[in-house]
Amino acid sequence: MTAAAPTTTHPLLDKHAGVLDEIRRALAERSYYSRYPESPSPRVYGESAAADGVAAYERHLNARYAAELVSATNGTWVGGEVSPYGPTLGVTYPGLDVEAGLAAAHVALPAWRDAGPQVRAAVCVEIADRLHERSFEIGNAVMHTSGQPFVMAFQAGGPQAQDRALEAIAAGLVEQERVPASVVWERPAKGGPIRMQKDYHLVGRGTGLVIGCNTFPTWNAYPGIFADLVTGNAVVVKPHPHAILPLAITVEVARMVLAEAGFDPALVQLAAENDGQGLAKVLAQRPEVGIIDYTGGPGFGAWLEQTGAARGALVYTEKAGLNTIVVDSTDDLAGTLGNLAFSLSLYSGQMCTAPQNIYVPSGGVDTDEGHLSFDEFGDRLAGAVRRLTGDDGKAVEILGATVNDKVRANADSLDELAAGADGKVVLESRRVAHPRYESAVVRAPGLVALDVSHEDVYTQECFGPVGFLIRTASTQQSLAQLADTVHEHGAMTASVYSTDESVLDAAREAAAVGGVALSENLTGQIFVNQTAAFSDLHGTGANPAANAAYADAAFVASRFRVITSRRHVP
Repeated sequence: MTAAAPTTTHPLLDKHAGVLDEIRRALAERSYYSRYPESPSPRVYGESAAADGVAAYERHLNARYAAELVSATNGTWVGGEVSPYGPTLGVTYPGLDVEAGLAAAHVALPAWRDAGPQVRAAVCVEIADRLHERSFEIGNAVMHTSGQPFVMAFQAGGPQAQDRALEAIAAGLVEQERVPASVVWERPAKGGPIRMQKDYHLVGRGTGLVIGCNTFPTWNAYPGIFADLVTGNAVVVKPHPHAILPLAITVEVARMVLAEAGFDPALVQLAAENDGQGLAKVLAQRPEVGIIDYTGGPGFGAWLEQTGAARGALVYTEKAGLNTIVVDSTDDLAGTLGNLAFSLSLYSGQMCTAPQNIYVPSGGVDTDEGHLSFDEFGDRLAGAVRRLTGDDGKAVEILGATVNDKVRANADSLDELAAGADGKVVLESRRVAHPRYESAVVRAPGLVALDVSHEDVYTQECFGPVGFLIRTASTQQSLAQLADTVHEHGAMTASVYSTDESVLDAAREAAAVGGVALSENLTGQIFVNQTAAFSDLHGTGANPAANAAYADAAFVASRFRVITSRRHVP
């Protein structure tokens, strides 16, 4: 006999019970679900929403962040964010007293644990809803810390990130609901059955640490933040030093909702730092931290994985990779070129999902416009990129601004890369003048053509507006390279273009061997860079680019443990 898990009453549970049902169902069905409209249109959000969001963002500038973000401060104020578009933000944030802050989180945990999964999920939904109310403010903060163009910053930093938060909430809730609260266990025995009552208590691992990235400060952080909270943990949010403001707003909202709901706001705290301070490394080695979520470079990611494993912490990482496209043939050349051009150009390729390596057979490509040689395909792709990004005023709304000097150096290195591989520059990375921000460094994507033998060049991630057009002996070799390079170096995405079903079957096998999600024949308004919450898993955990996926069962299930107590029943 099994008793269902009890549902603790709470006003937010009554308010959001319907939403919890919706997100459970969407997760189970992998169907389209979005609670938050992603168009920043006045028809959706009201005529004043955009201006109000700008004003809210600007109130933060050149000031100390007024809201309480930590439960214990060390008395310092930190922060030195500079917009990739030029302006200095001038926002400072209270420094976290690590010892006292972690102690406060520990004190806050029992009440949060005892609230139960459903109440925690409802509180988390309320946090996501309140964040949505500040989407225009967050969008401006994301734009001026990441360099994303505004519409992208609004969508990815606001509604899409919030939908990813709901997905993590749903995944965590469903996994916890698999465990009953109590059962009466019977074993047949001589003289009558042996009966025991067994109670199952769900216990979080303690405190999670979420280490944010510069390019997608909310989108990449929300899955870890909300997965930690819904499974009964506290969380310390450590933003990238160049992108603090979006996560400071997030922490403010979370703490406000927690306090209003009757919980200790110490469950969520901000760990802001100055550039080079090394706070992430300090926090990652604290014994109180049982879970670490990280998005960023492979060096520090590997160190976190090793350090976390050594002391028994869970570590979820998303690192670098070689996102790959195989071109075999197409019956829609215009659609293929347009889709590839946009995928290469979006946010100047500064996405963990942006394509880098494009394999094309030396014999060329059959298309609905006739056969194209390798060189002709490269020229046509370069022309598509030029058309898409040729008008500076329109191009900046696709490209955004480059986020750091490394990206700019990569964009400037095409001649060197080509010379080192006996290749040629098919398309220069054009400098684009921003009509509003003259200090912004905006770059359109460039392309380097080279032979498949030069693995030393194209098996290094060249983050930003750089693509490699790689000549192979055949499509079969292209697919073999996809499988081998992704298996060895990692990738977040892969894509194939072919009119031959046998090639598509072989591509699916290559993607399975490499451990990467595959897109096939994308020619419309869905791009390889994009994933949909509740339907597409972001990452697979099956190759070196990431050891986790947003948000499968493995991403949430180990964040809580089950403690059993049992006793005889007369």
